[in-house]
Amino acid sequence: MGVSTAGYQIEGAVAEGGRGPSIWDTFSHTPGRTLNGDTGDVACDHYHRWEEDLDLMAELGVGAYRFSVAWPRIQPDGTGAPNPDGLDFYDRLVDGLAARGITAVPTLFHWDLPQALEDRDGWLSRETALRFAEYAGHVADRLGDRVTRWITLNEPVVHMAQGYAWGTHAPGRTLNLEALPVAHHQLLGHGLAARQLRERGATEVMITNNCTPVSPASDSEVDQVAAMLYDGFHNRLFNDPVLTGKYPEFLEEGLAPVIQDGDLEIIATPLDALGINYYNPTLVGAPTSEGEMFDLRPIEGVPTTAFGWPVVPEGLHELLTGLKNTYENLPPVYITENGCSTDDVLDDQFRIDYLDGHLGAVKRAIQDGVDVRGYFVWSLLDNFEWAEGYSQRFGLVRVDFKTLTRTPRASFRWLRDALR
Repeated sequence: MGVSTAGYQIEGAVAEGGRGPSIWDTFSHTPGRTLNGDTGDVACDHYHRWEEDLDLMAELGVGAYRFSVAWPRIQPDGTGAPNPDGLDFYDRLVDGLAARGITAVPTLFHWDLPQALEDRDGWLSRETALRFAEYAGHVADRLGDRVTRWITLNEPVVHMAQGYAWGTHAPGRTLNLEALPVAHHQLLGHGLAARQLRERGATEVMITNNCTPVSPASDSEVDQVAAMLYDGFHNRLFNDPVLTGKYPEFLEEGLAPVIQDGDLEIIATPLDALGINYYNPTLVGAPTSEGEMFDLRPIEGVPTTAFGWPVVPEGLHELLTGLKNTYENLPPVYITENGCSTDDVLDDQFRIDYLDGHLGAVKRAIQDGVDVRGYFVWSLLDNFEWAEGYSQRFGLVRVDFKTLTRTPRASFRWLRDALR
């Protein structure tokens, strides 16, 4: 059992320790991009308060902490020699975790691309995949003597869709289907980075994909085709290449211009585990607007989070057993994110019920033969929730963003007692 966070969402200190600007610094400082103009400049100030946060994890009793390394702290311009101050911060963090008996599980890319690389076309460019592998090597050179479990990318589908296709996340491009090269270059970067990590002694390398079980809105052929297309873009585009070495057939033509000889072999570098982030299932119908391929429909009759996301624990069981049935070579699975936003309250019984239900779904999946090795709650702390700013509260621990005071919620105590 562990907890998850991400660098830009909690660290703050964006101009300290030699850190360079990321696409999220640029995006959040652009008027109209984030709710209330919120930025991650300070966030939870984890950069200065990391010891307090690690003490909270020790009190909670978790055995692992999934965090992300901020690429702009390691290579402020996205390339070149690593910044020693940036490496020192994560060095202290890993040592602090070890001192508390908590396993460090770093994610190398959680969406905070160095702005200098975005200025050279970001993940639309093959160069970024090569630079990512270089960066992974630098981090492993410093931390690899104590870190053996690594995650390369976090939710490449979300970064492609919201960052490059729809423009709702950094870097804010609106390319629609022309964003497909971003998928390939992220996956290529994953494969290249996995090889760098293995060369430095990593024993467990994984990618974290955001996955959702997809259902058609009706039995009609048009709804079923729409659901198939959505499943292809959201799930199979990122699972098929790493597990089978092939892209979904209907996407091959669109990706062909950027695929070079040997790329798919690199992308399919064997995984030691697959990270899965699950929040909700998706109901899909035929498009209602010209030029669209599918339409996302509301799921009726279920509770919703403060974000408006449907709460369907059984969807996690369906997802896990579906992966097992789809991929004969499915590696061990970690649930690397699962959690919910609630109202800003300390007595968060809603979150307790949410976690209890989803842990039950994981247990049933294990009983049905899925090799699930771990579960990480999103999130330890309330944080900067990307374009939604500070409006969404995902934390087991409440953060007062004026004083930065941490206050454990009822869900924190519930999980602590359950773990004991």
